[in-house]
Amino acid sequence: MMAAVRDEVAELKRQVGQNSRNSSKPPSSDSPFTKPAPKSLRRRGGRKPGGQPGHPGSTLALVDHPNERKRHEPGRCGGCGERLADAPEVGMQRRQVFDLPLMTVRVIEHQLIARRCACGATTCGSAPDGVTAPVQYGPRITGIILYLYVGQFLSKKRTAAALTELFGTPVCDATVATMTKRAADGLDGFLAQVADRIAESEVAGFDETGLRVAGSLHWVHCARTGKYTLITCHPQRGRAGIDDAGILARFRGVAVHDAWAPYDTYLDAEHQLCCAHALRELQAVTDTAPPGNDWCWATQAADALVAMQKLVTEAIAAHADHVNSDALHTQARLYRAAAQIGATQTAARSDTLMRKHNALARRLLHRQEDYLRFTTDWRVPADNNGSERDIRMIKLRQKVSGCLRTLTGAKQFCAIRSYLSTAAKHGLSFFDALIMLAKGEPWMPATA
Repeated sequence: MMAAVRDEVAELKRQVGQNSRNSSKPPSSDSPFTKPAPKSLRRRGGRKPGGQPGHPGSTLALVDHPNERKRHEPGRCGGCGERLADAPEVGMQRRQVFDLPLMTVRVIEHQLIARRCACGATTCGSAPDGVTAPVQYGPRITGIILYLYVGQFLSKKRTAAALTELFGTPVCDATVATMTKRAADGLDGFLAQVADRIAESEVAGFDETGLRVAGSLHWVHCARTGKYTLITCHPQRGRAGIDDAGILARFRGVAVHDAWAPYDTYLDAEHQLCCAHALRELQAVTDTAPPGNDWCWATQAADALVAMQKLVTEAIAAHADHVNSDALHTQARLYRAAAQIGATQTAARSDTLMRKHNALARRLLHRQEDYLRFTTDWRVPADNNGSERDIRMIKLRQKVSGCLRTLTGAKQFCAIRSYLSTAAKHGLSFFDALIMLAKGEPWMPATA
């Protein structure tokens, strides 16, 4: 009984001690009362914080051609009090104010004229492209609504209120929902093309995160490269959700991901396990080590992983053909030796905490090739931070506006986020991309 109690206490202490630094929990989940001091897993680079020497910086600057000029004459002389109307001008200070004009909605009426020919036939004029209803919103207002709702994560209600207050245009929640549906429906071709591009790529990142949809936990899946992003939503986290995206099952490149087991069932792809996840797990081992220990196997393994990442980064920056082989082999030996010691020290697996540490050490040993693939294939990043950045917007949306009420609405939201993320990676602004989408002509990546 005492052994069981010690096991339970150790597991509870481990759970209480988890935070964003030593686990995959997001920083927003850290307790405000026991929030750990910010401490990056990166090692110091020797540079001071802030702008570096040579950084150009940016500030508001005078423009040569303002939209309007206003002259302000002095009244009377500050010395003798005489009027200065006829005094010579000897100088002038320029002060410019950047502001927006009064924003109002312009209403354009299209009158379709019907005329009757001498032959008796009546012919009516044609409306411009996109003008399909007696009264409708134009593409710029639609773009602004989508920008606020999908781009900046306002709720439907706050989006409608913003349009009413900023432009004097009454908009209801249902209008926001209708515009979102219409925009998402116009992205079928875009999403299919992006899925094909990612599936054909040499390296792609994959990740997933939870999202509250219709009152229950659903899963958002992300597949991405440096140029493309595909985000989907599914009730399942495992293979069913991954297959629903339609990419990994036909992917033949290097898949970068964390150690979530379903990813390893795709045998046609090579794998790069995320070193950032491993570093957090190793930090958790270090945090639970007995006080007073001068050495911990997890610390050595983490230091070796960081050192190998630095070697590769420096070699790439120097345009070298290869990494310093001696230094790389030294760090690889330190990594493997530490993992082997960790597996041996925890081989008894007498409690839950020891079993977790043993599983980590054995994974570092057995999946060494997958953890260190980035050292031999420089196309492959050492971590999956790119996928985490792309998918983090979903968590931010949930934090700002809460859960989504329907799975259909969640899929529409994810489709438009895929569009915006991909457009941004190609240098296109959110607003320009949304105006094109509102016109029914969504931006498409170049075929080459």
